[in-house]
Amino acid sequence: MGTAEEDVVLRTEAITKSYAGARALENVSFDLRRGEIHALLGENGAGKSTLIKSIAGSVRPDSGTITIDGHRADALTPTSAAALGVGTVFQELSLIPQLSIAENIHLGREQRRRGLLDKRRMLADAREALAHIGVDLDPRRRVAGLPRAQMQLVEIARVLHRESAVLILDEPTASLSVGESARLFEILQSLRSRGIGIIYISHRLAEIKALADRVTVLRDGRKVGTVDTAGVTDDLLVEMMAGRSLDQLFPTVATTPGRVRLRASGLRTATLAGVSFEVAAGEIVGLAGLVGSGKSDIGRVCFGLDALQAGSVEVDGRALQRPSPIRAMRQGLIYYPADRHVEGLVRTGTLADNITLAPVAAGTMSRLGIVDRRAGADRVQTVVEALAIRPADPGRPILGFSGGNQQKALLARSFARDFGVHVFDEPTVGIDIGAKADVYAHMKRLCEAGAAVVLISSDAEEILGMSHRIYVVREGRIVADLRGADRTEENVVRAFFDSQDSSSVTSGSPR
Repeated sequence: MGTAEEDVVLRTEAITKSYAGARALENVSFDLRRGEIHALLGENGAGKSTLIKSIAGSVRPDSGTITIDGHRADALTPTSAAALGVGTVFQELSLIPQLSIAENIHLGREQRRRGLLDKRRMLADAREALAHIGVDLDPRRRVAGLPRAQMQLVEIARVLHRESAVLILDEPTASLSVGESARLFEILQSLRSRGIGIIYISHRLAEIKALADRVTVLRDGRKVGTVDTAGVTDDLLVEMMAGRSLDQLFPTVATTPGRVRLRASGLRTATLAGVSFEVAAGEIVGLAGLVGSGKSDIGRVCFGLDALQAGSVEVDGRALQRPSPIRAMRQGLIYYPADRHVEGLVRTGTLADNITLAPVAAGTMSRLGIVDRRAGADRVQTVVEALAIRPADPGRPILGFSGGNQQKALLARSFARDFGVHVFDEPTVGIDIGAKADVYAHMKRLCEAGAAVVLISSDAEEILGMSHRIYVVREGRIVADLRGADRTEENVVRAFFDSQDSSSVTSGSPR
């Protein structure tokens, strides 16, 4: 790919931005070439969002310049950025669910004829916009009934319909399945071949290396460097992002498994077909599988969130009768849900509210059932320090924290009681490398204190890096039990897809 100035469709020079005295960006220079996918990588708070919001016109930098397609763009607004060819798809989509696909694609640029909406032309244009990215959807459908992946494609069609030369995607695969992500990658590669420059933000190193041409890494608001992805190693990218190497990400967790603390026998639900497994004290057991395999359903059933049709759950040798979250916690089992926003956190509350959330937070109530504010404050301080939650401001609204710190607030529940079994469901989705390391360190502490830990994850690298034993789940069944030397990426991935029962893939002892 050439590096001549005419190849550059977007350039920022020395962009600086501060919020209330805190520096979010400092002298960041960045360029995007035509027909290039350029990844932006960095931990939460590194400055990625501020940079793309500056390019998209929703944030005004304190200093520096932005040039789009040869035009210096001063005092950008979202409208002027779009007019210059910048299309942005943020994590929080901006579609209006009550409107049709066609109406959303034309939002703000409606076609009119004699003063009235020209719906026929809008439908035709919308079909063309969808076909332009290879999407077969009826533009008359309401957005409200679409899966998340299709909503995202509609958003992309909308920004490209405005003849965007620059497409910015913020964590586009965070809520997509493997198949949906693969389809998105095909579309992005097609757009790249047509000369569109794409800025791609993701925490997933594997997809960045497979998709992007170059990677620019930000840390603490500064540009660390830009590298070609051809030949780049995970270790280099992690070290650029976090100042630590990849081998420091997954801690060594010493284990001498003790008594069985969690035993599931013959679990049957609408999605599970006779699942049995066990986890001992002092070990981390992984439940691996693709999205939709049923692995998350196992954790939900053990905690009593989903109805159990047949089978049993035992915690420390005692049957969990009619599983429910209250009964599970009383008996010593705690579950951390995959969707922290919908099922995990009180979105309208503060950090302190979420850490002291009843009925989990034992020890924060007086004998008369009144909240003991001093005990609650002491607990919050202990948790904030132990989990390195930043900023350490208990009164701050929970939505004012980064994804990684929100996840730590969810994990704070492990301090509330002496739980013997901890079930983590996709605990590091959408959080940065530094926060992942903190989550893994917390799991290590729990395990080495004698708890049984279940790690449910779609990330094979995470499963292999943290688990002493691995059960692979496919179509509601456990199809492999991997131990010792059989705990390899090849065996895990093969079990994801192998049509034959892989349960024979076992070995004798845990790691």
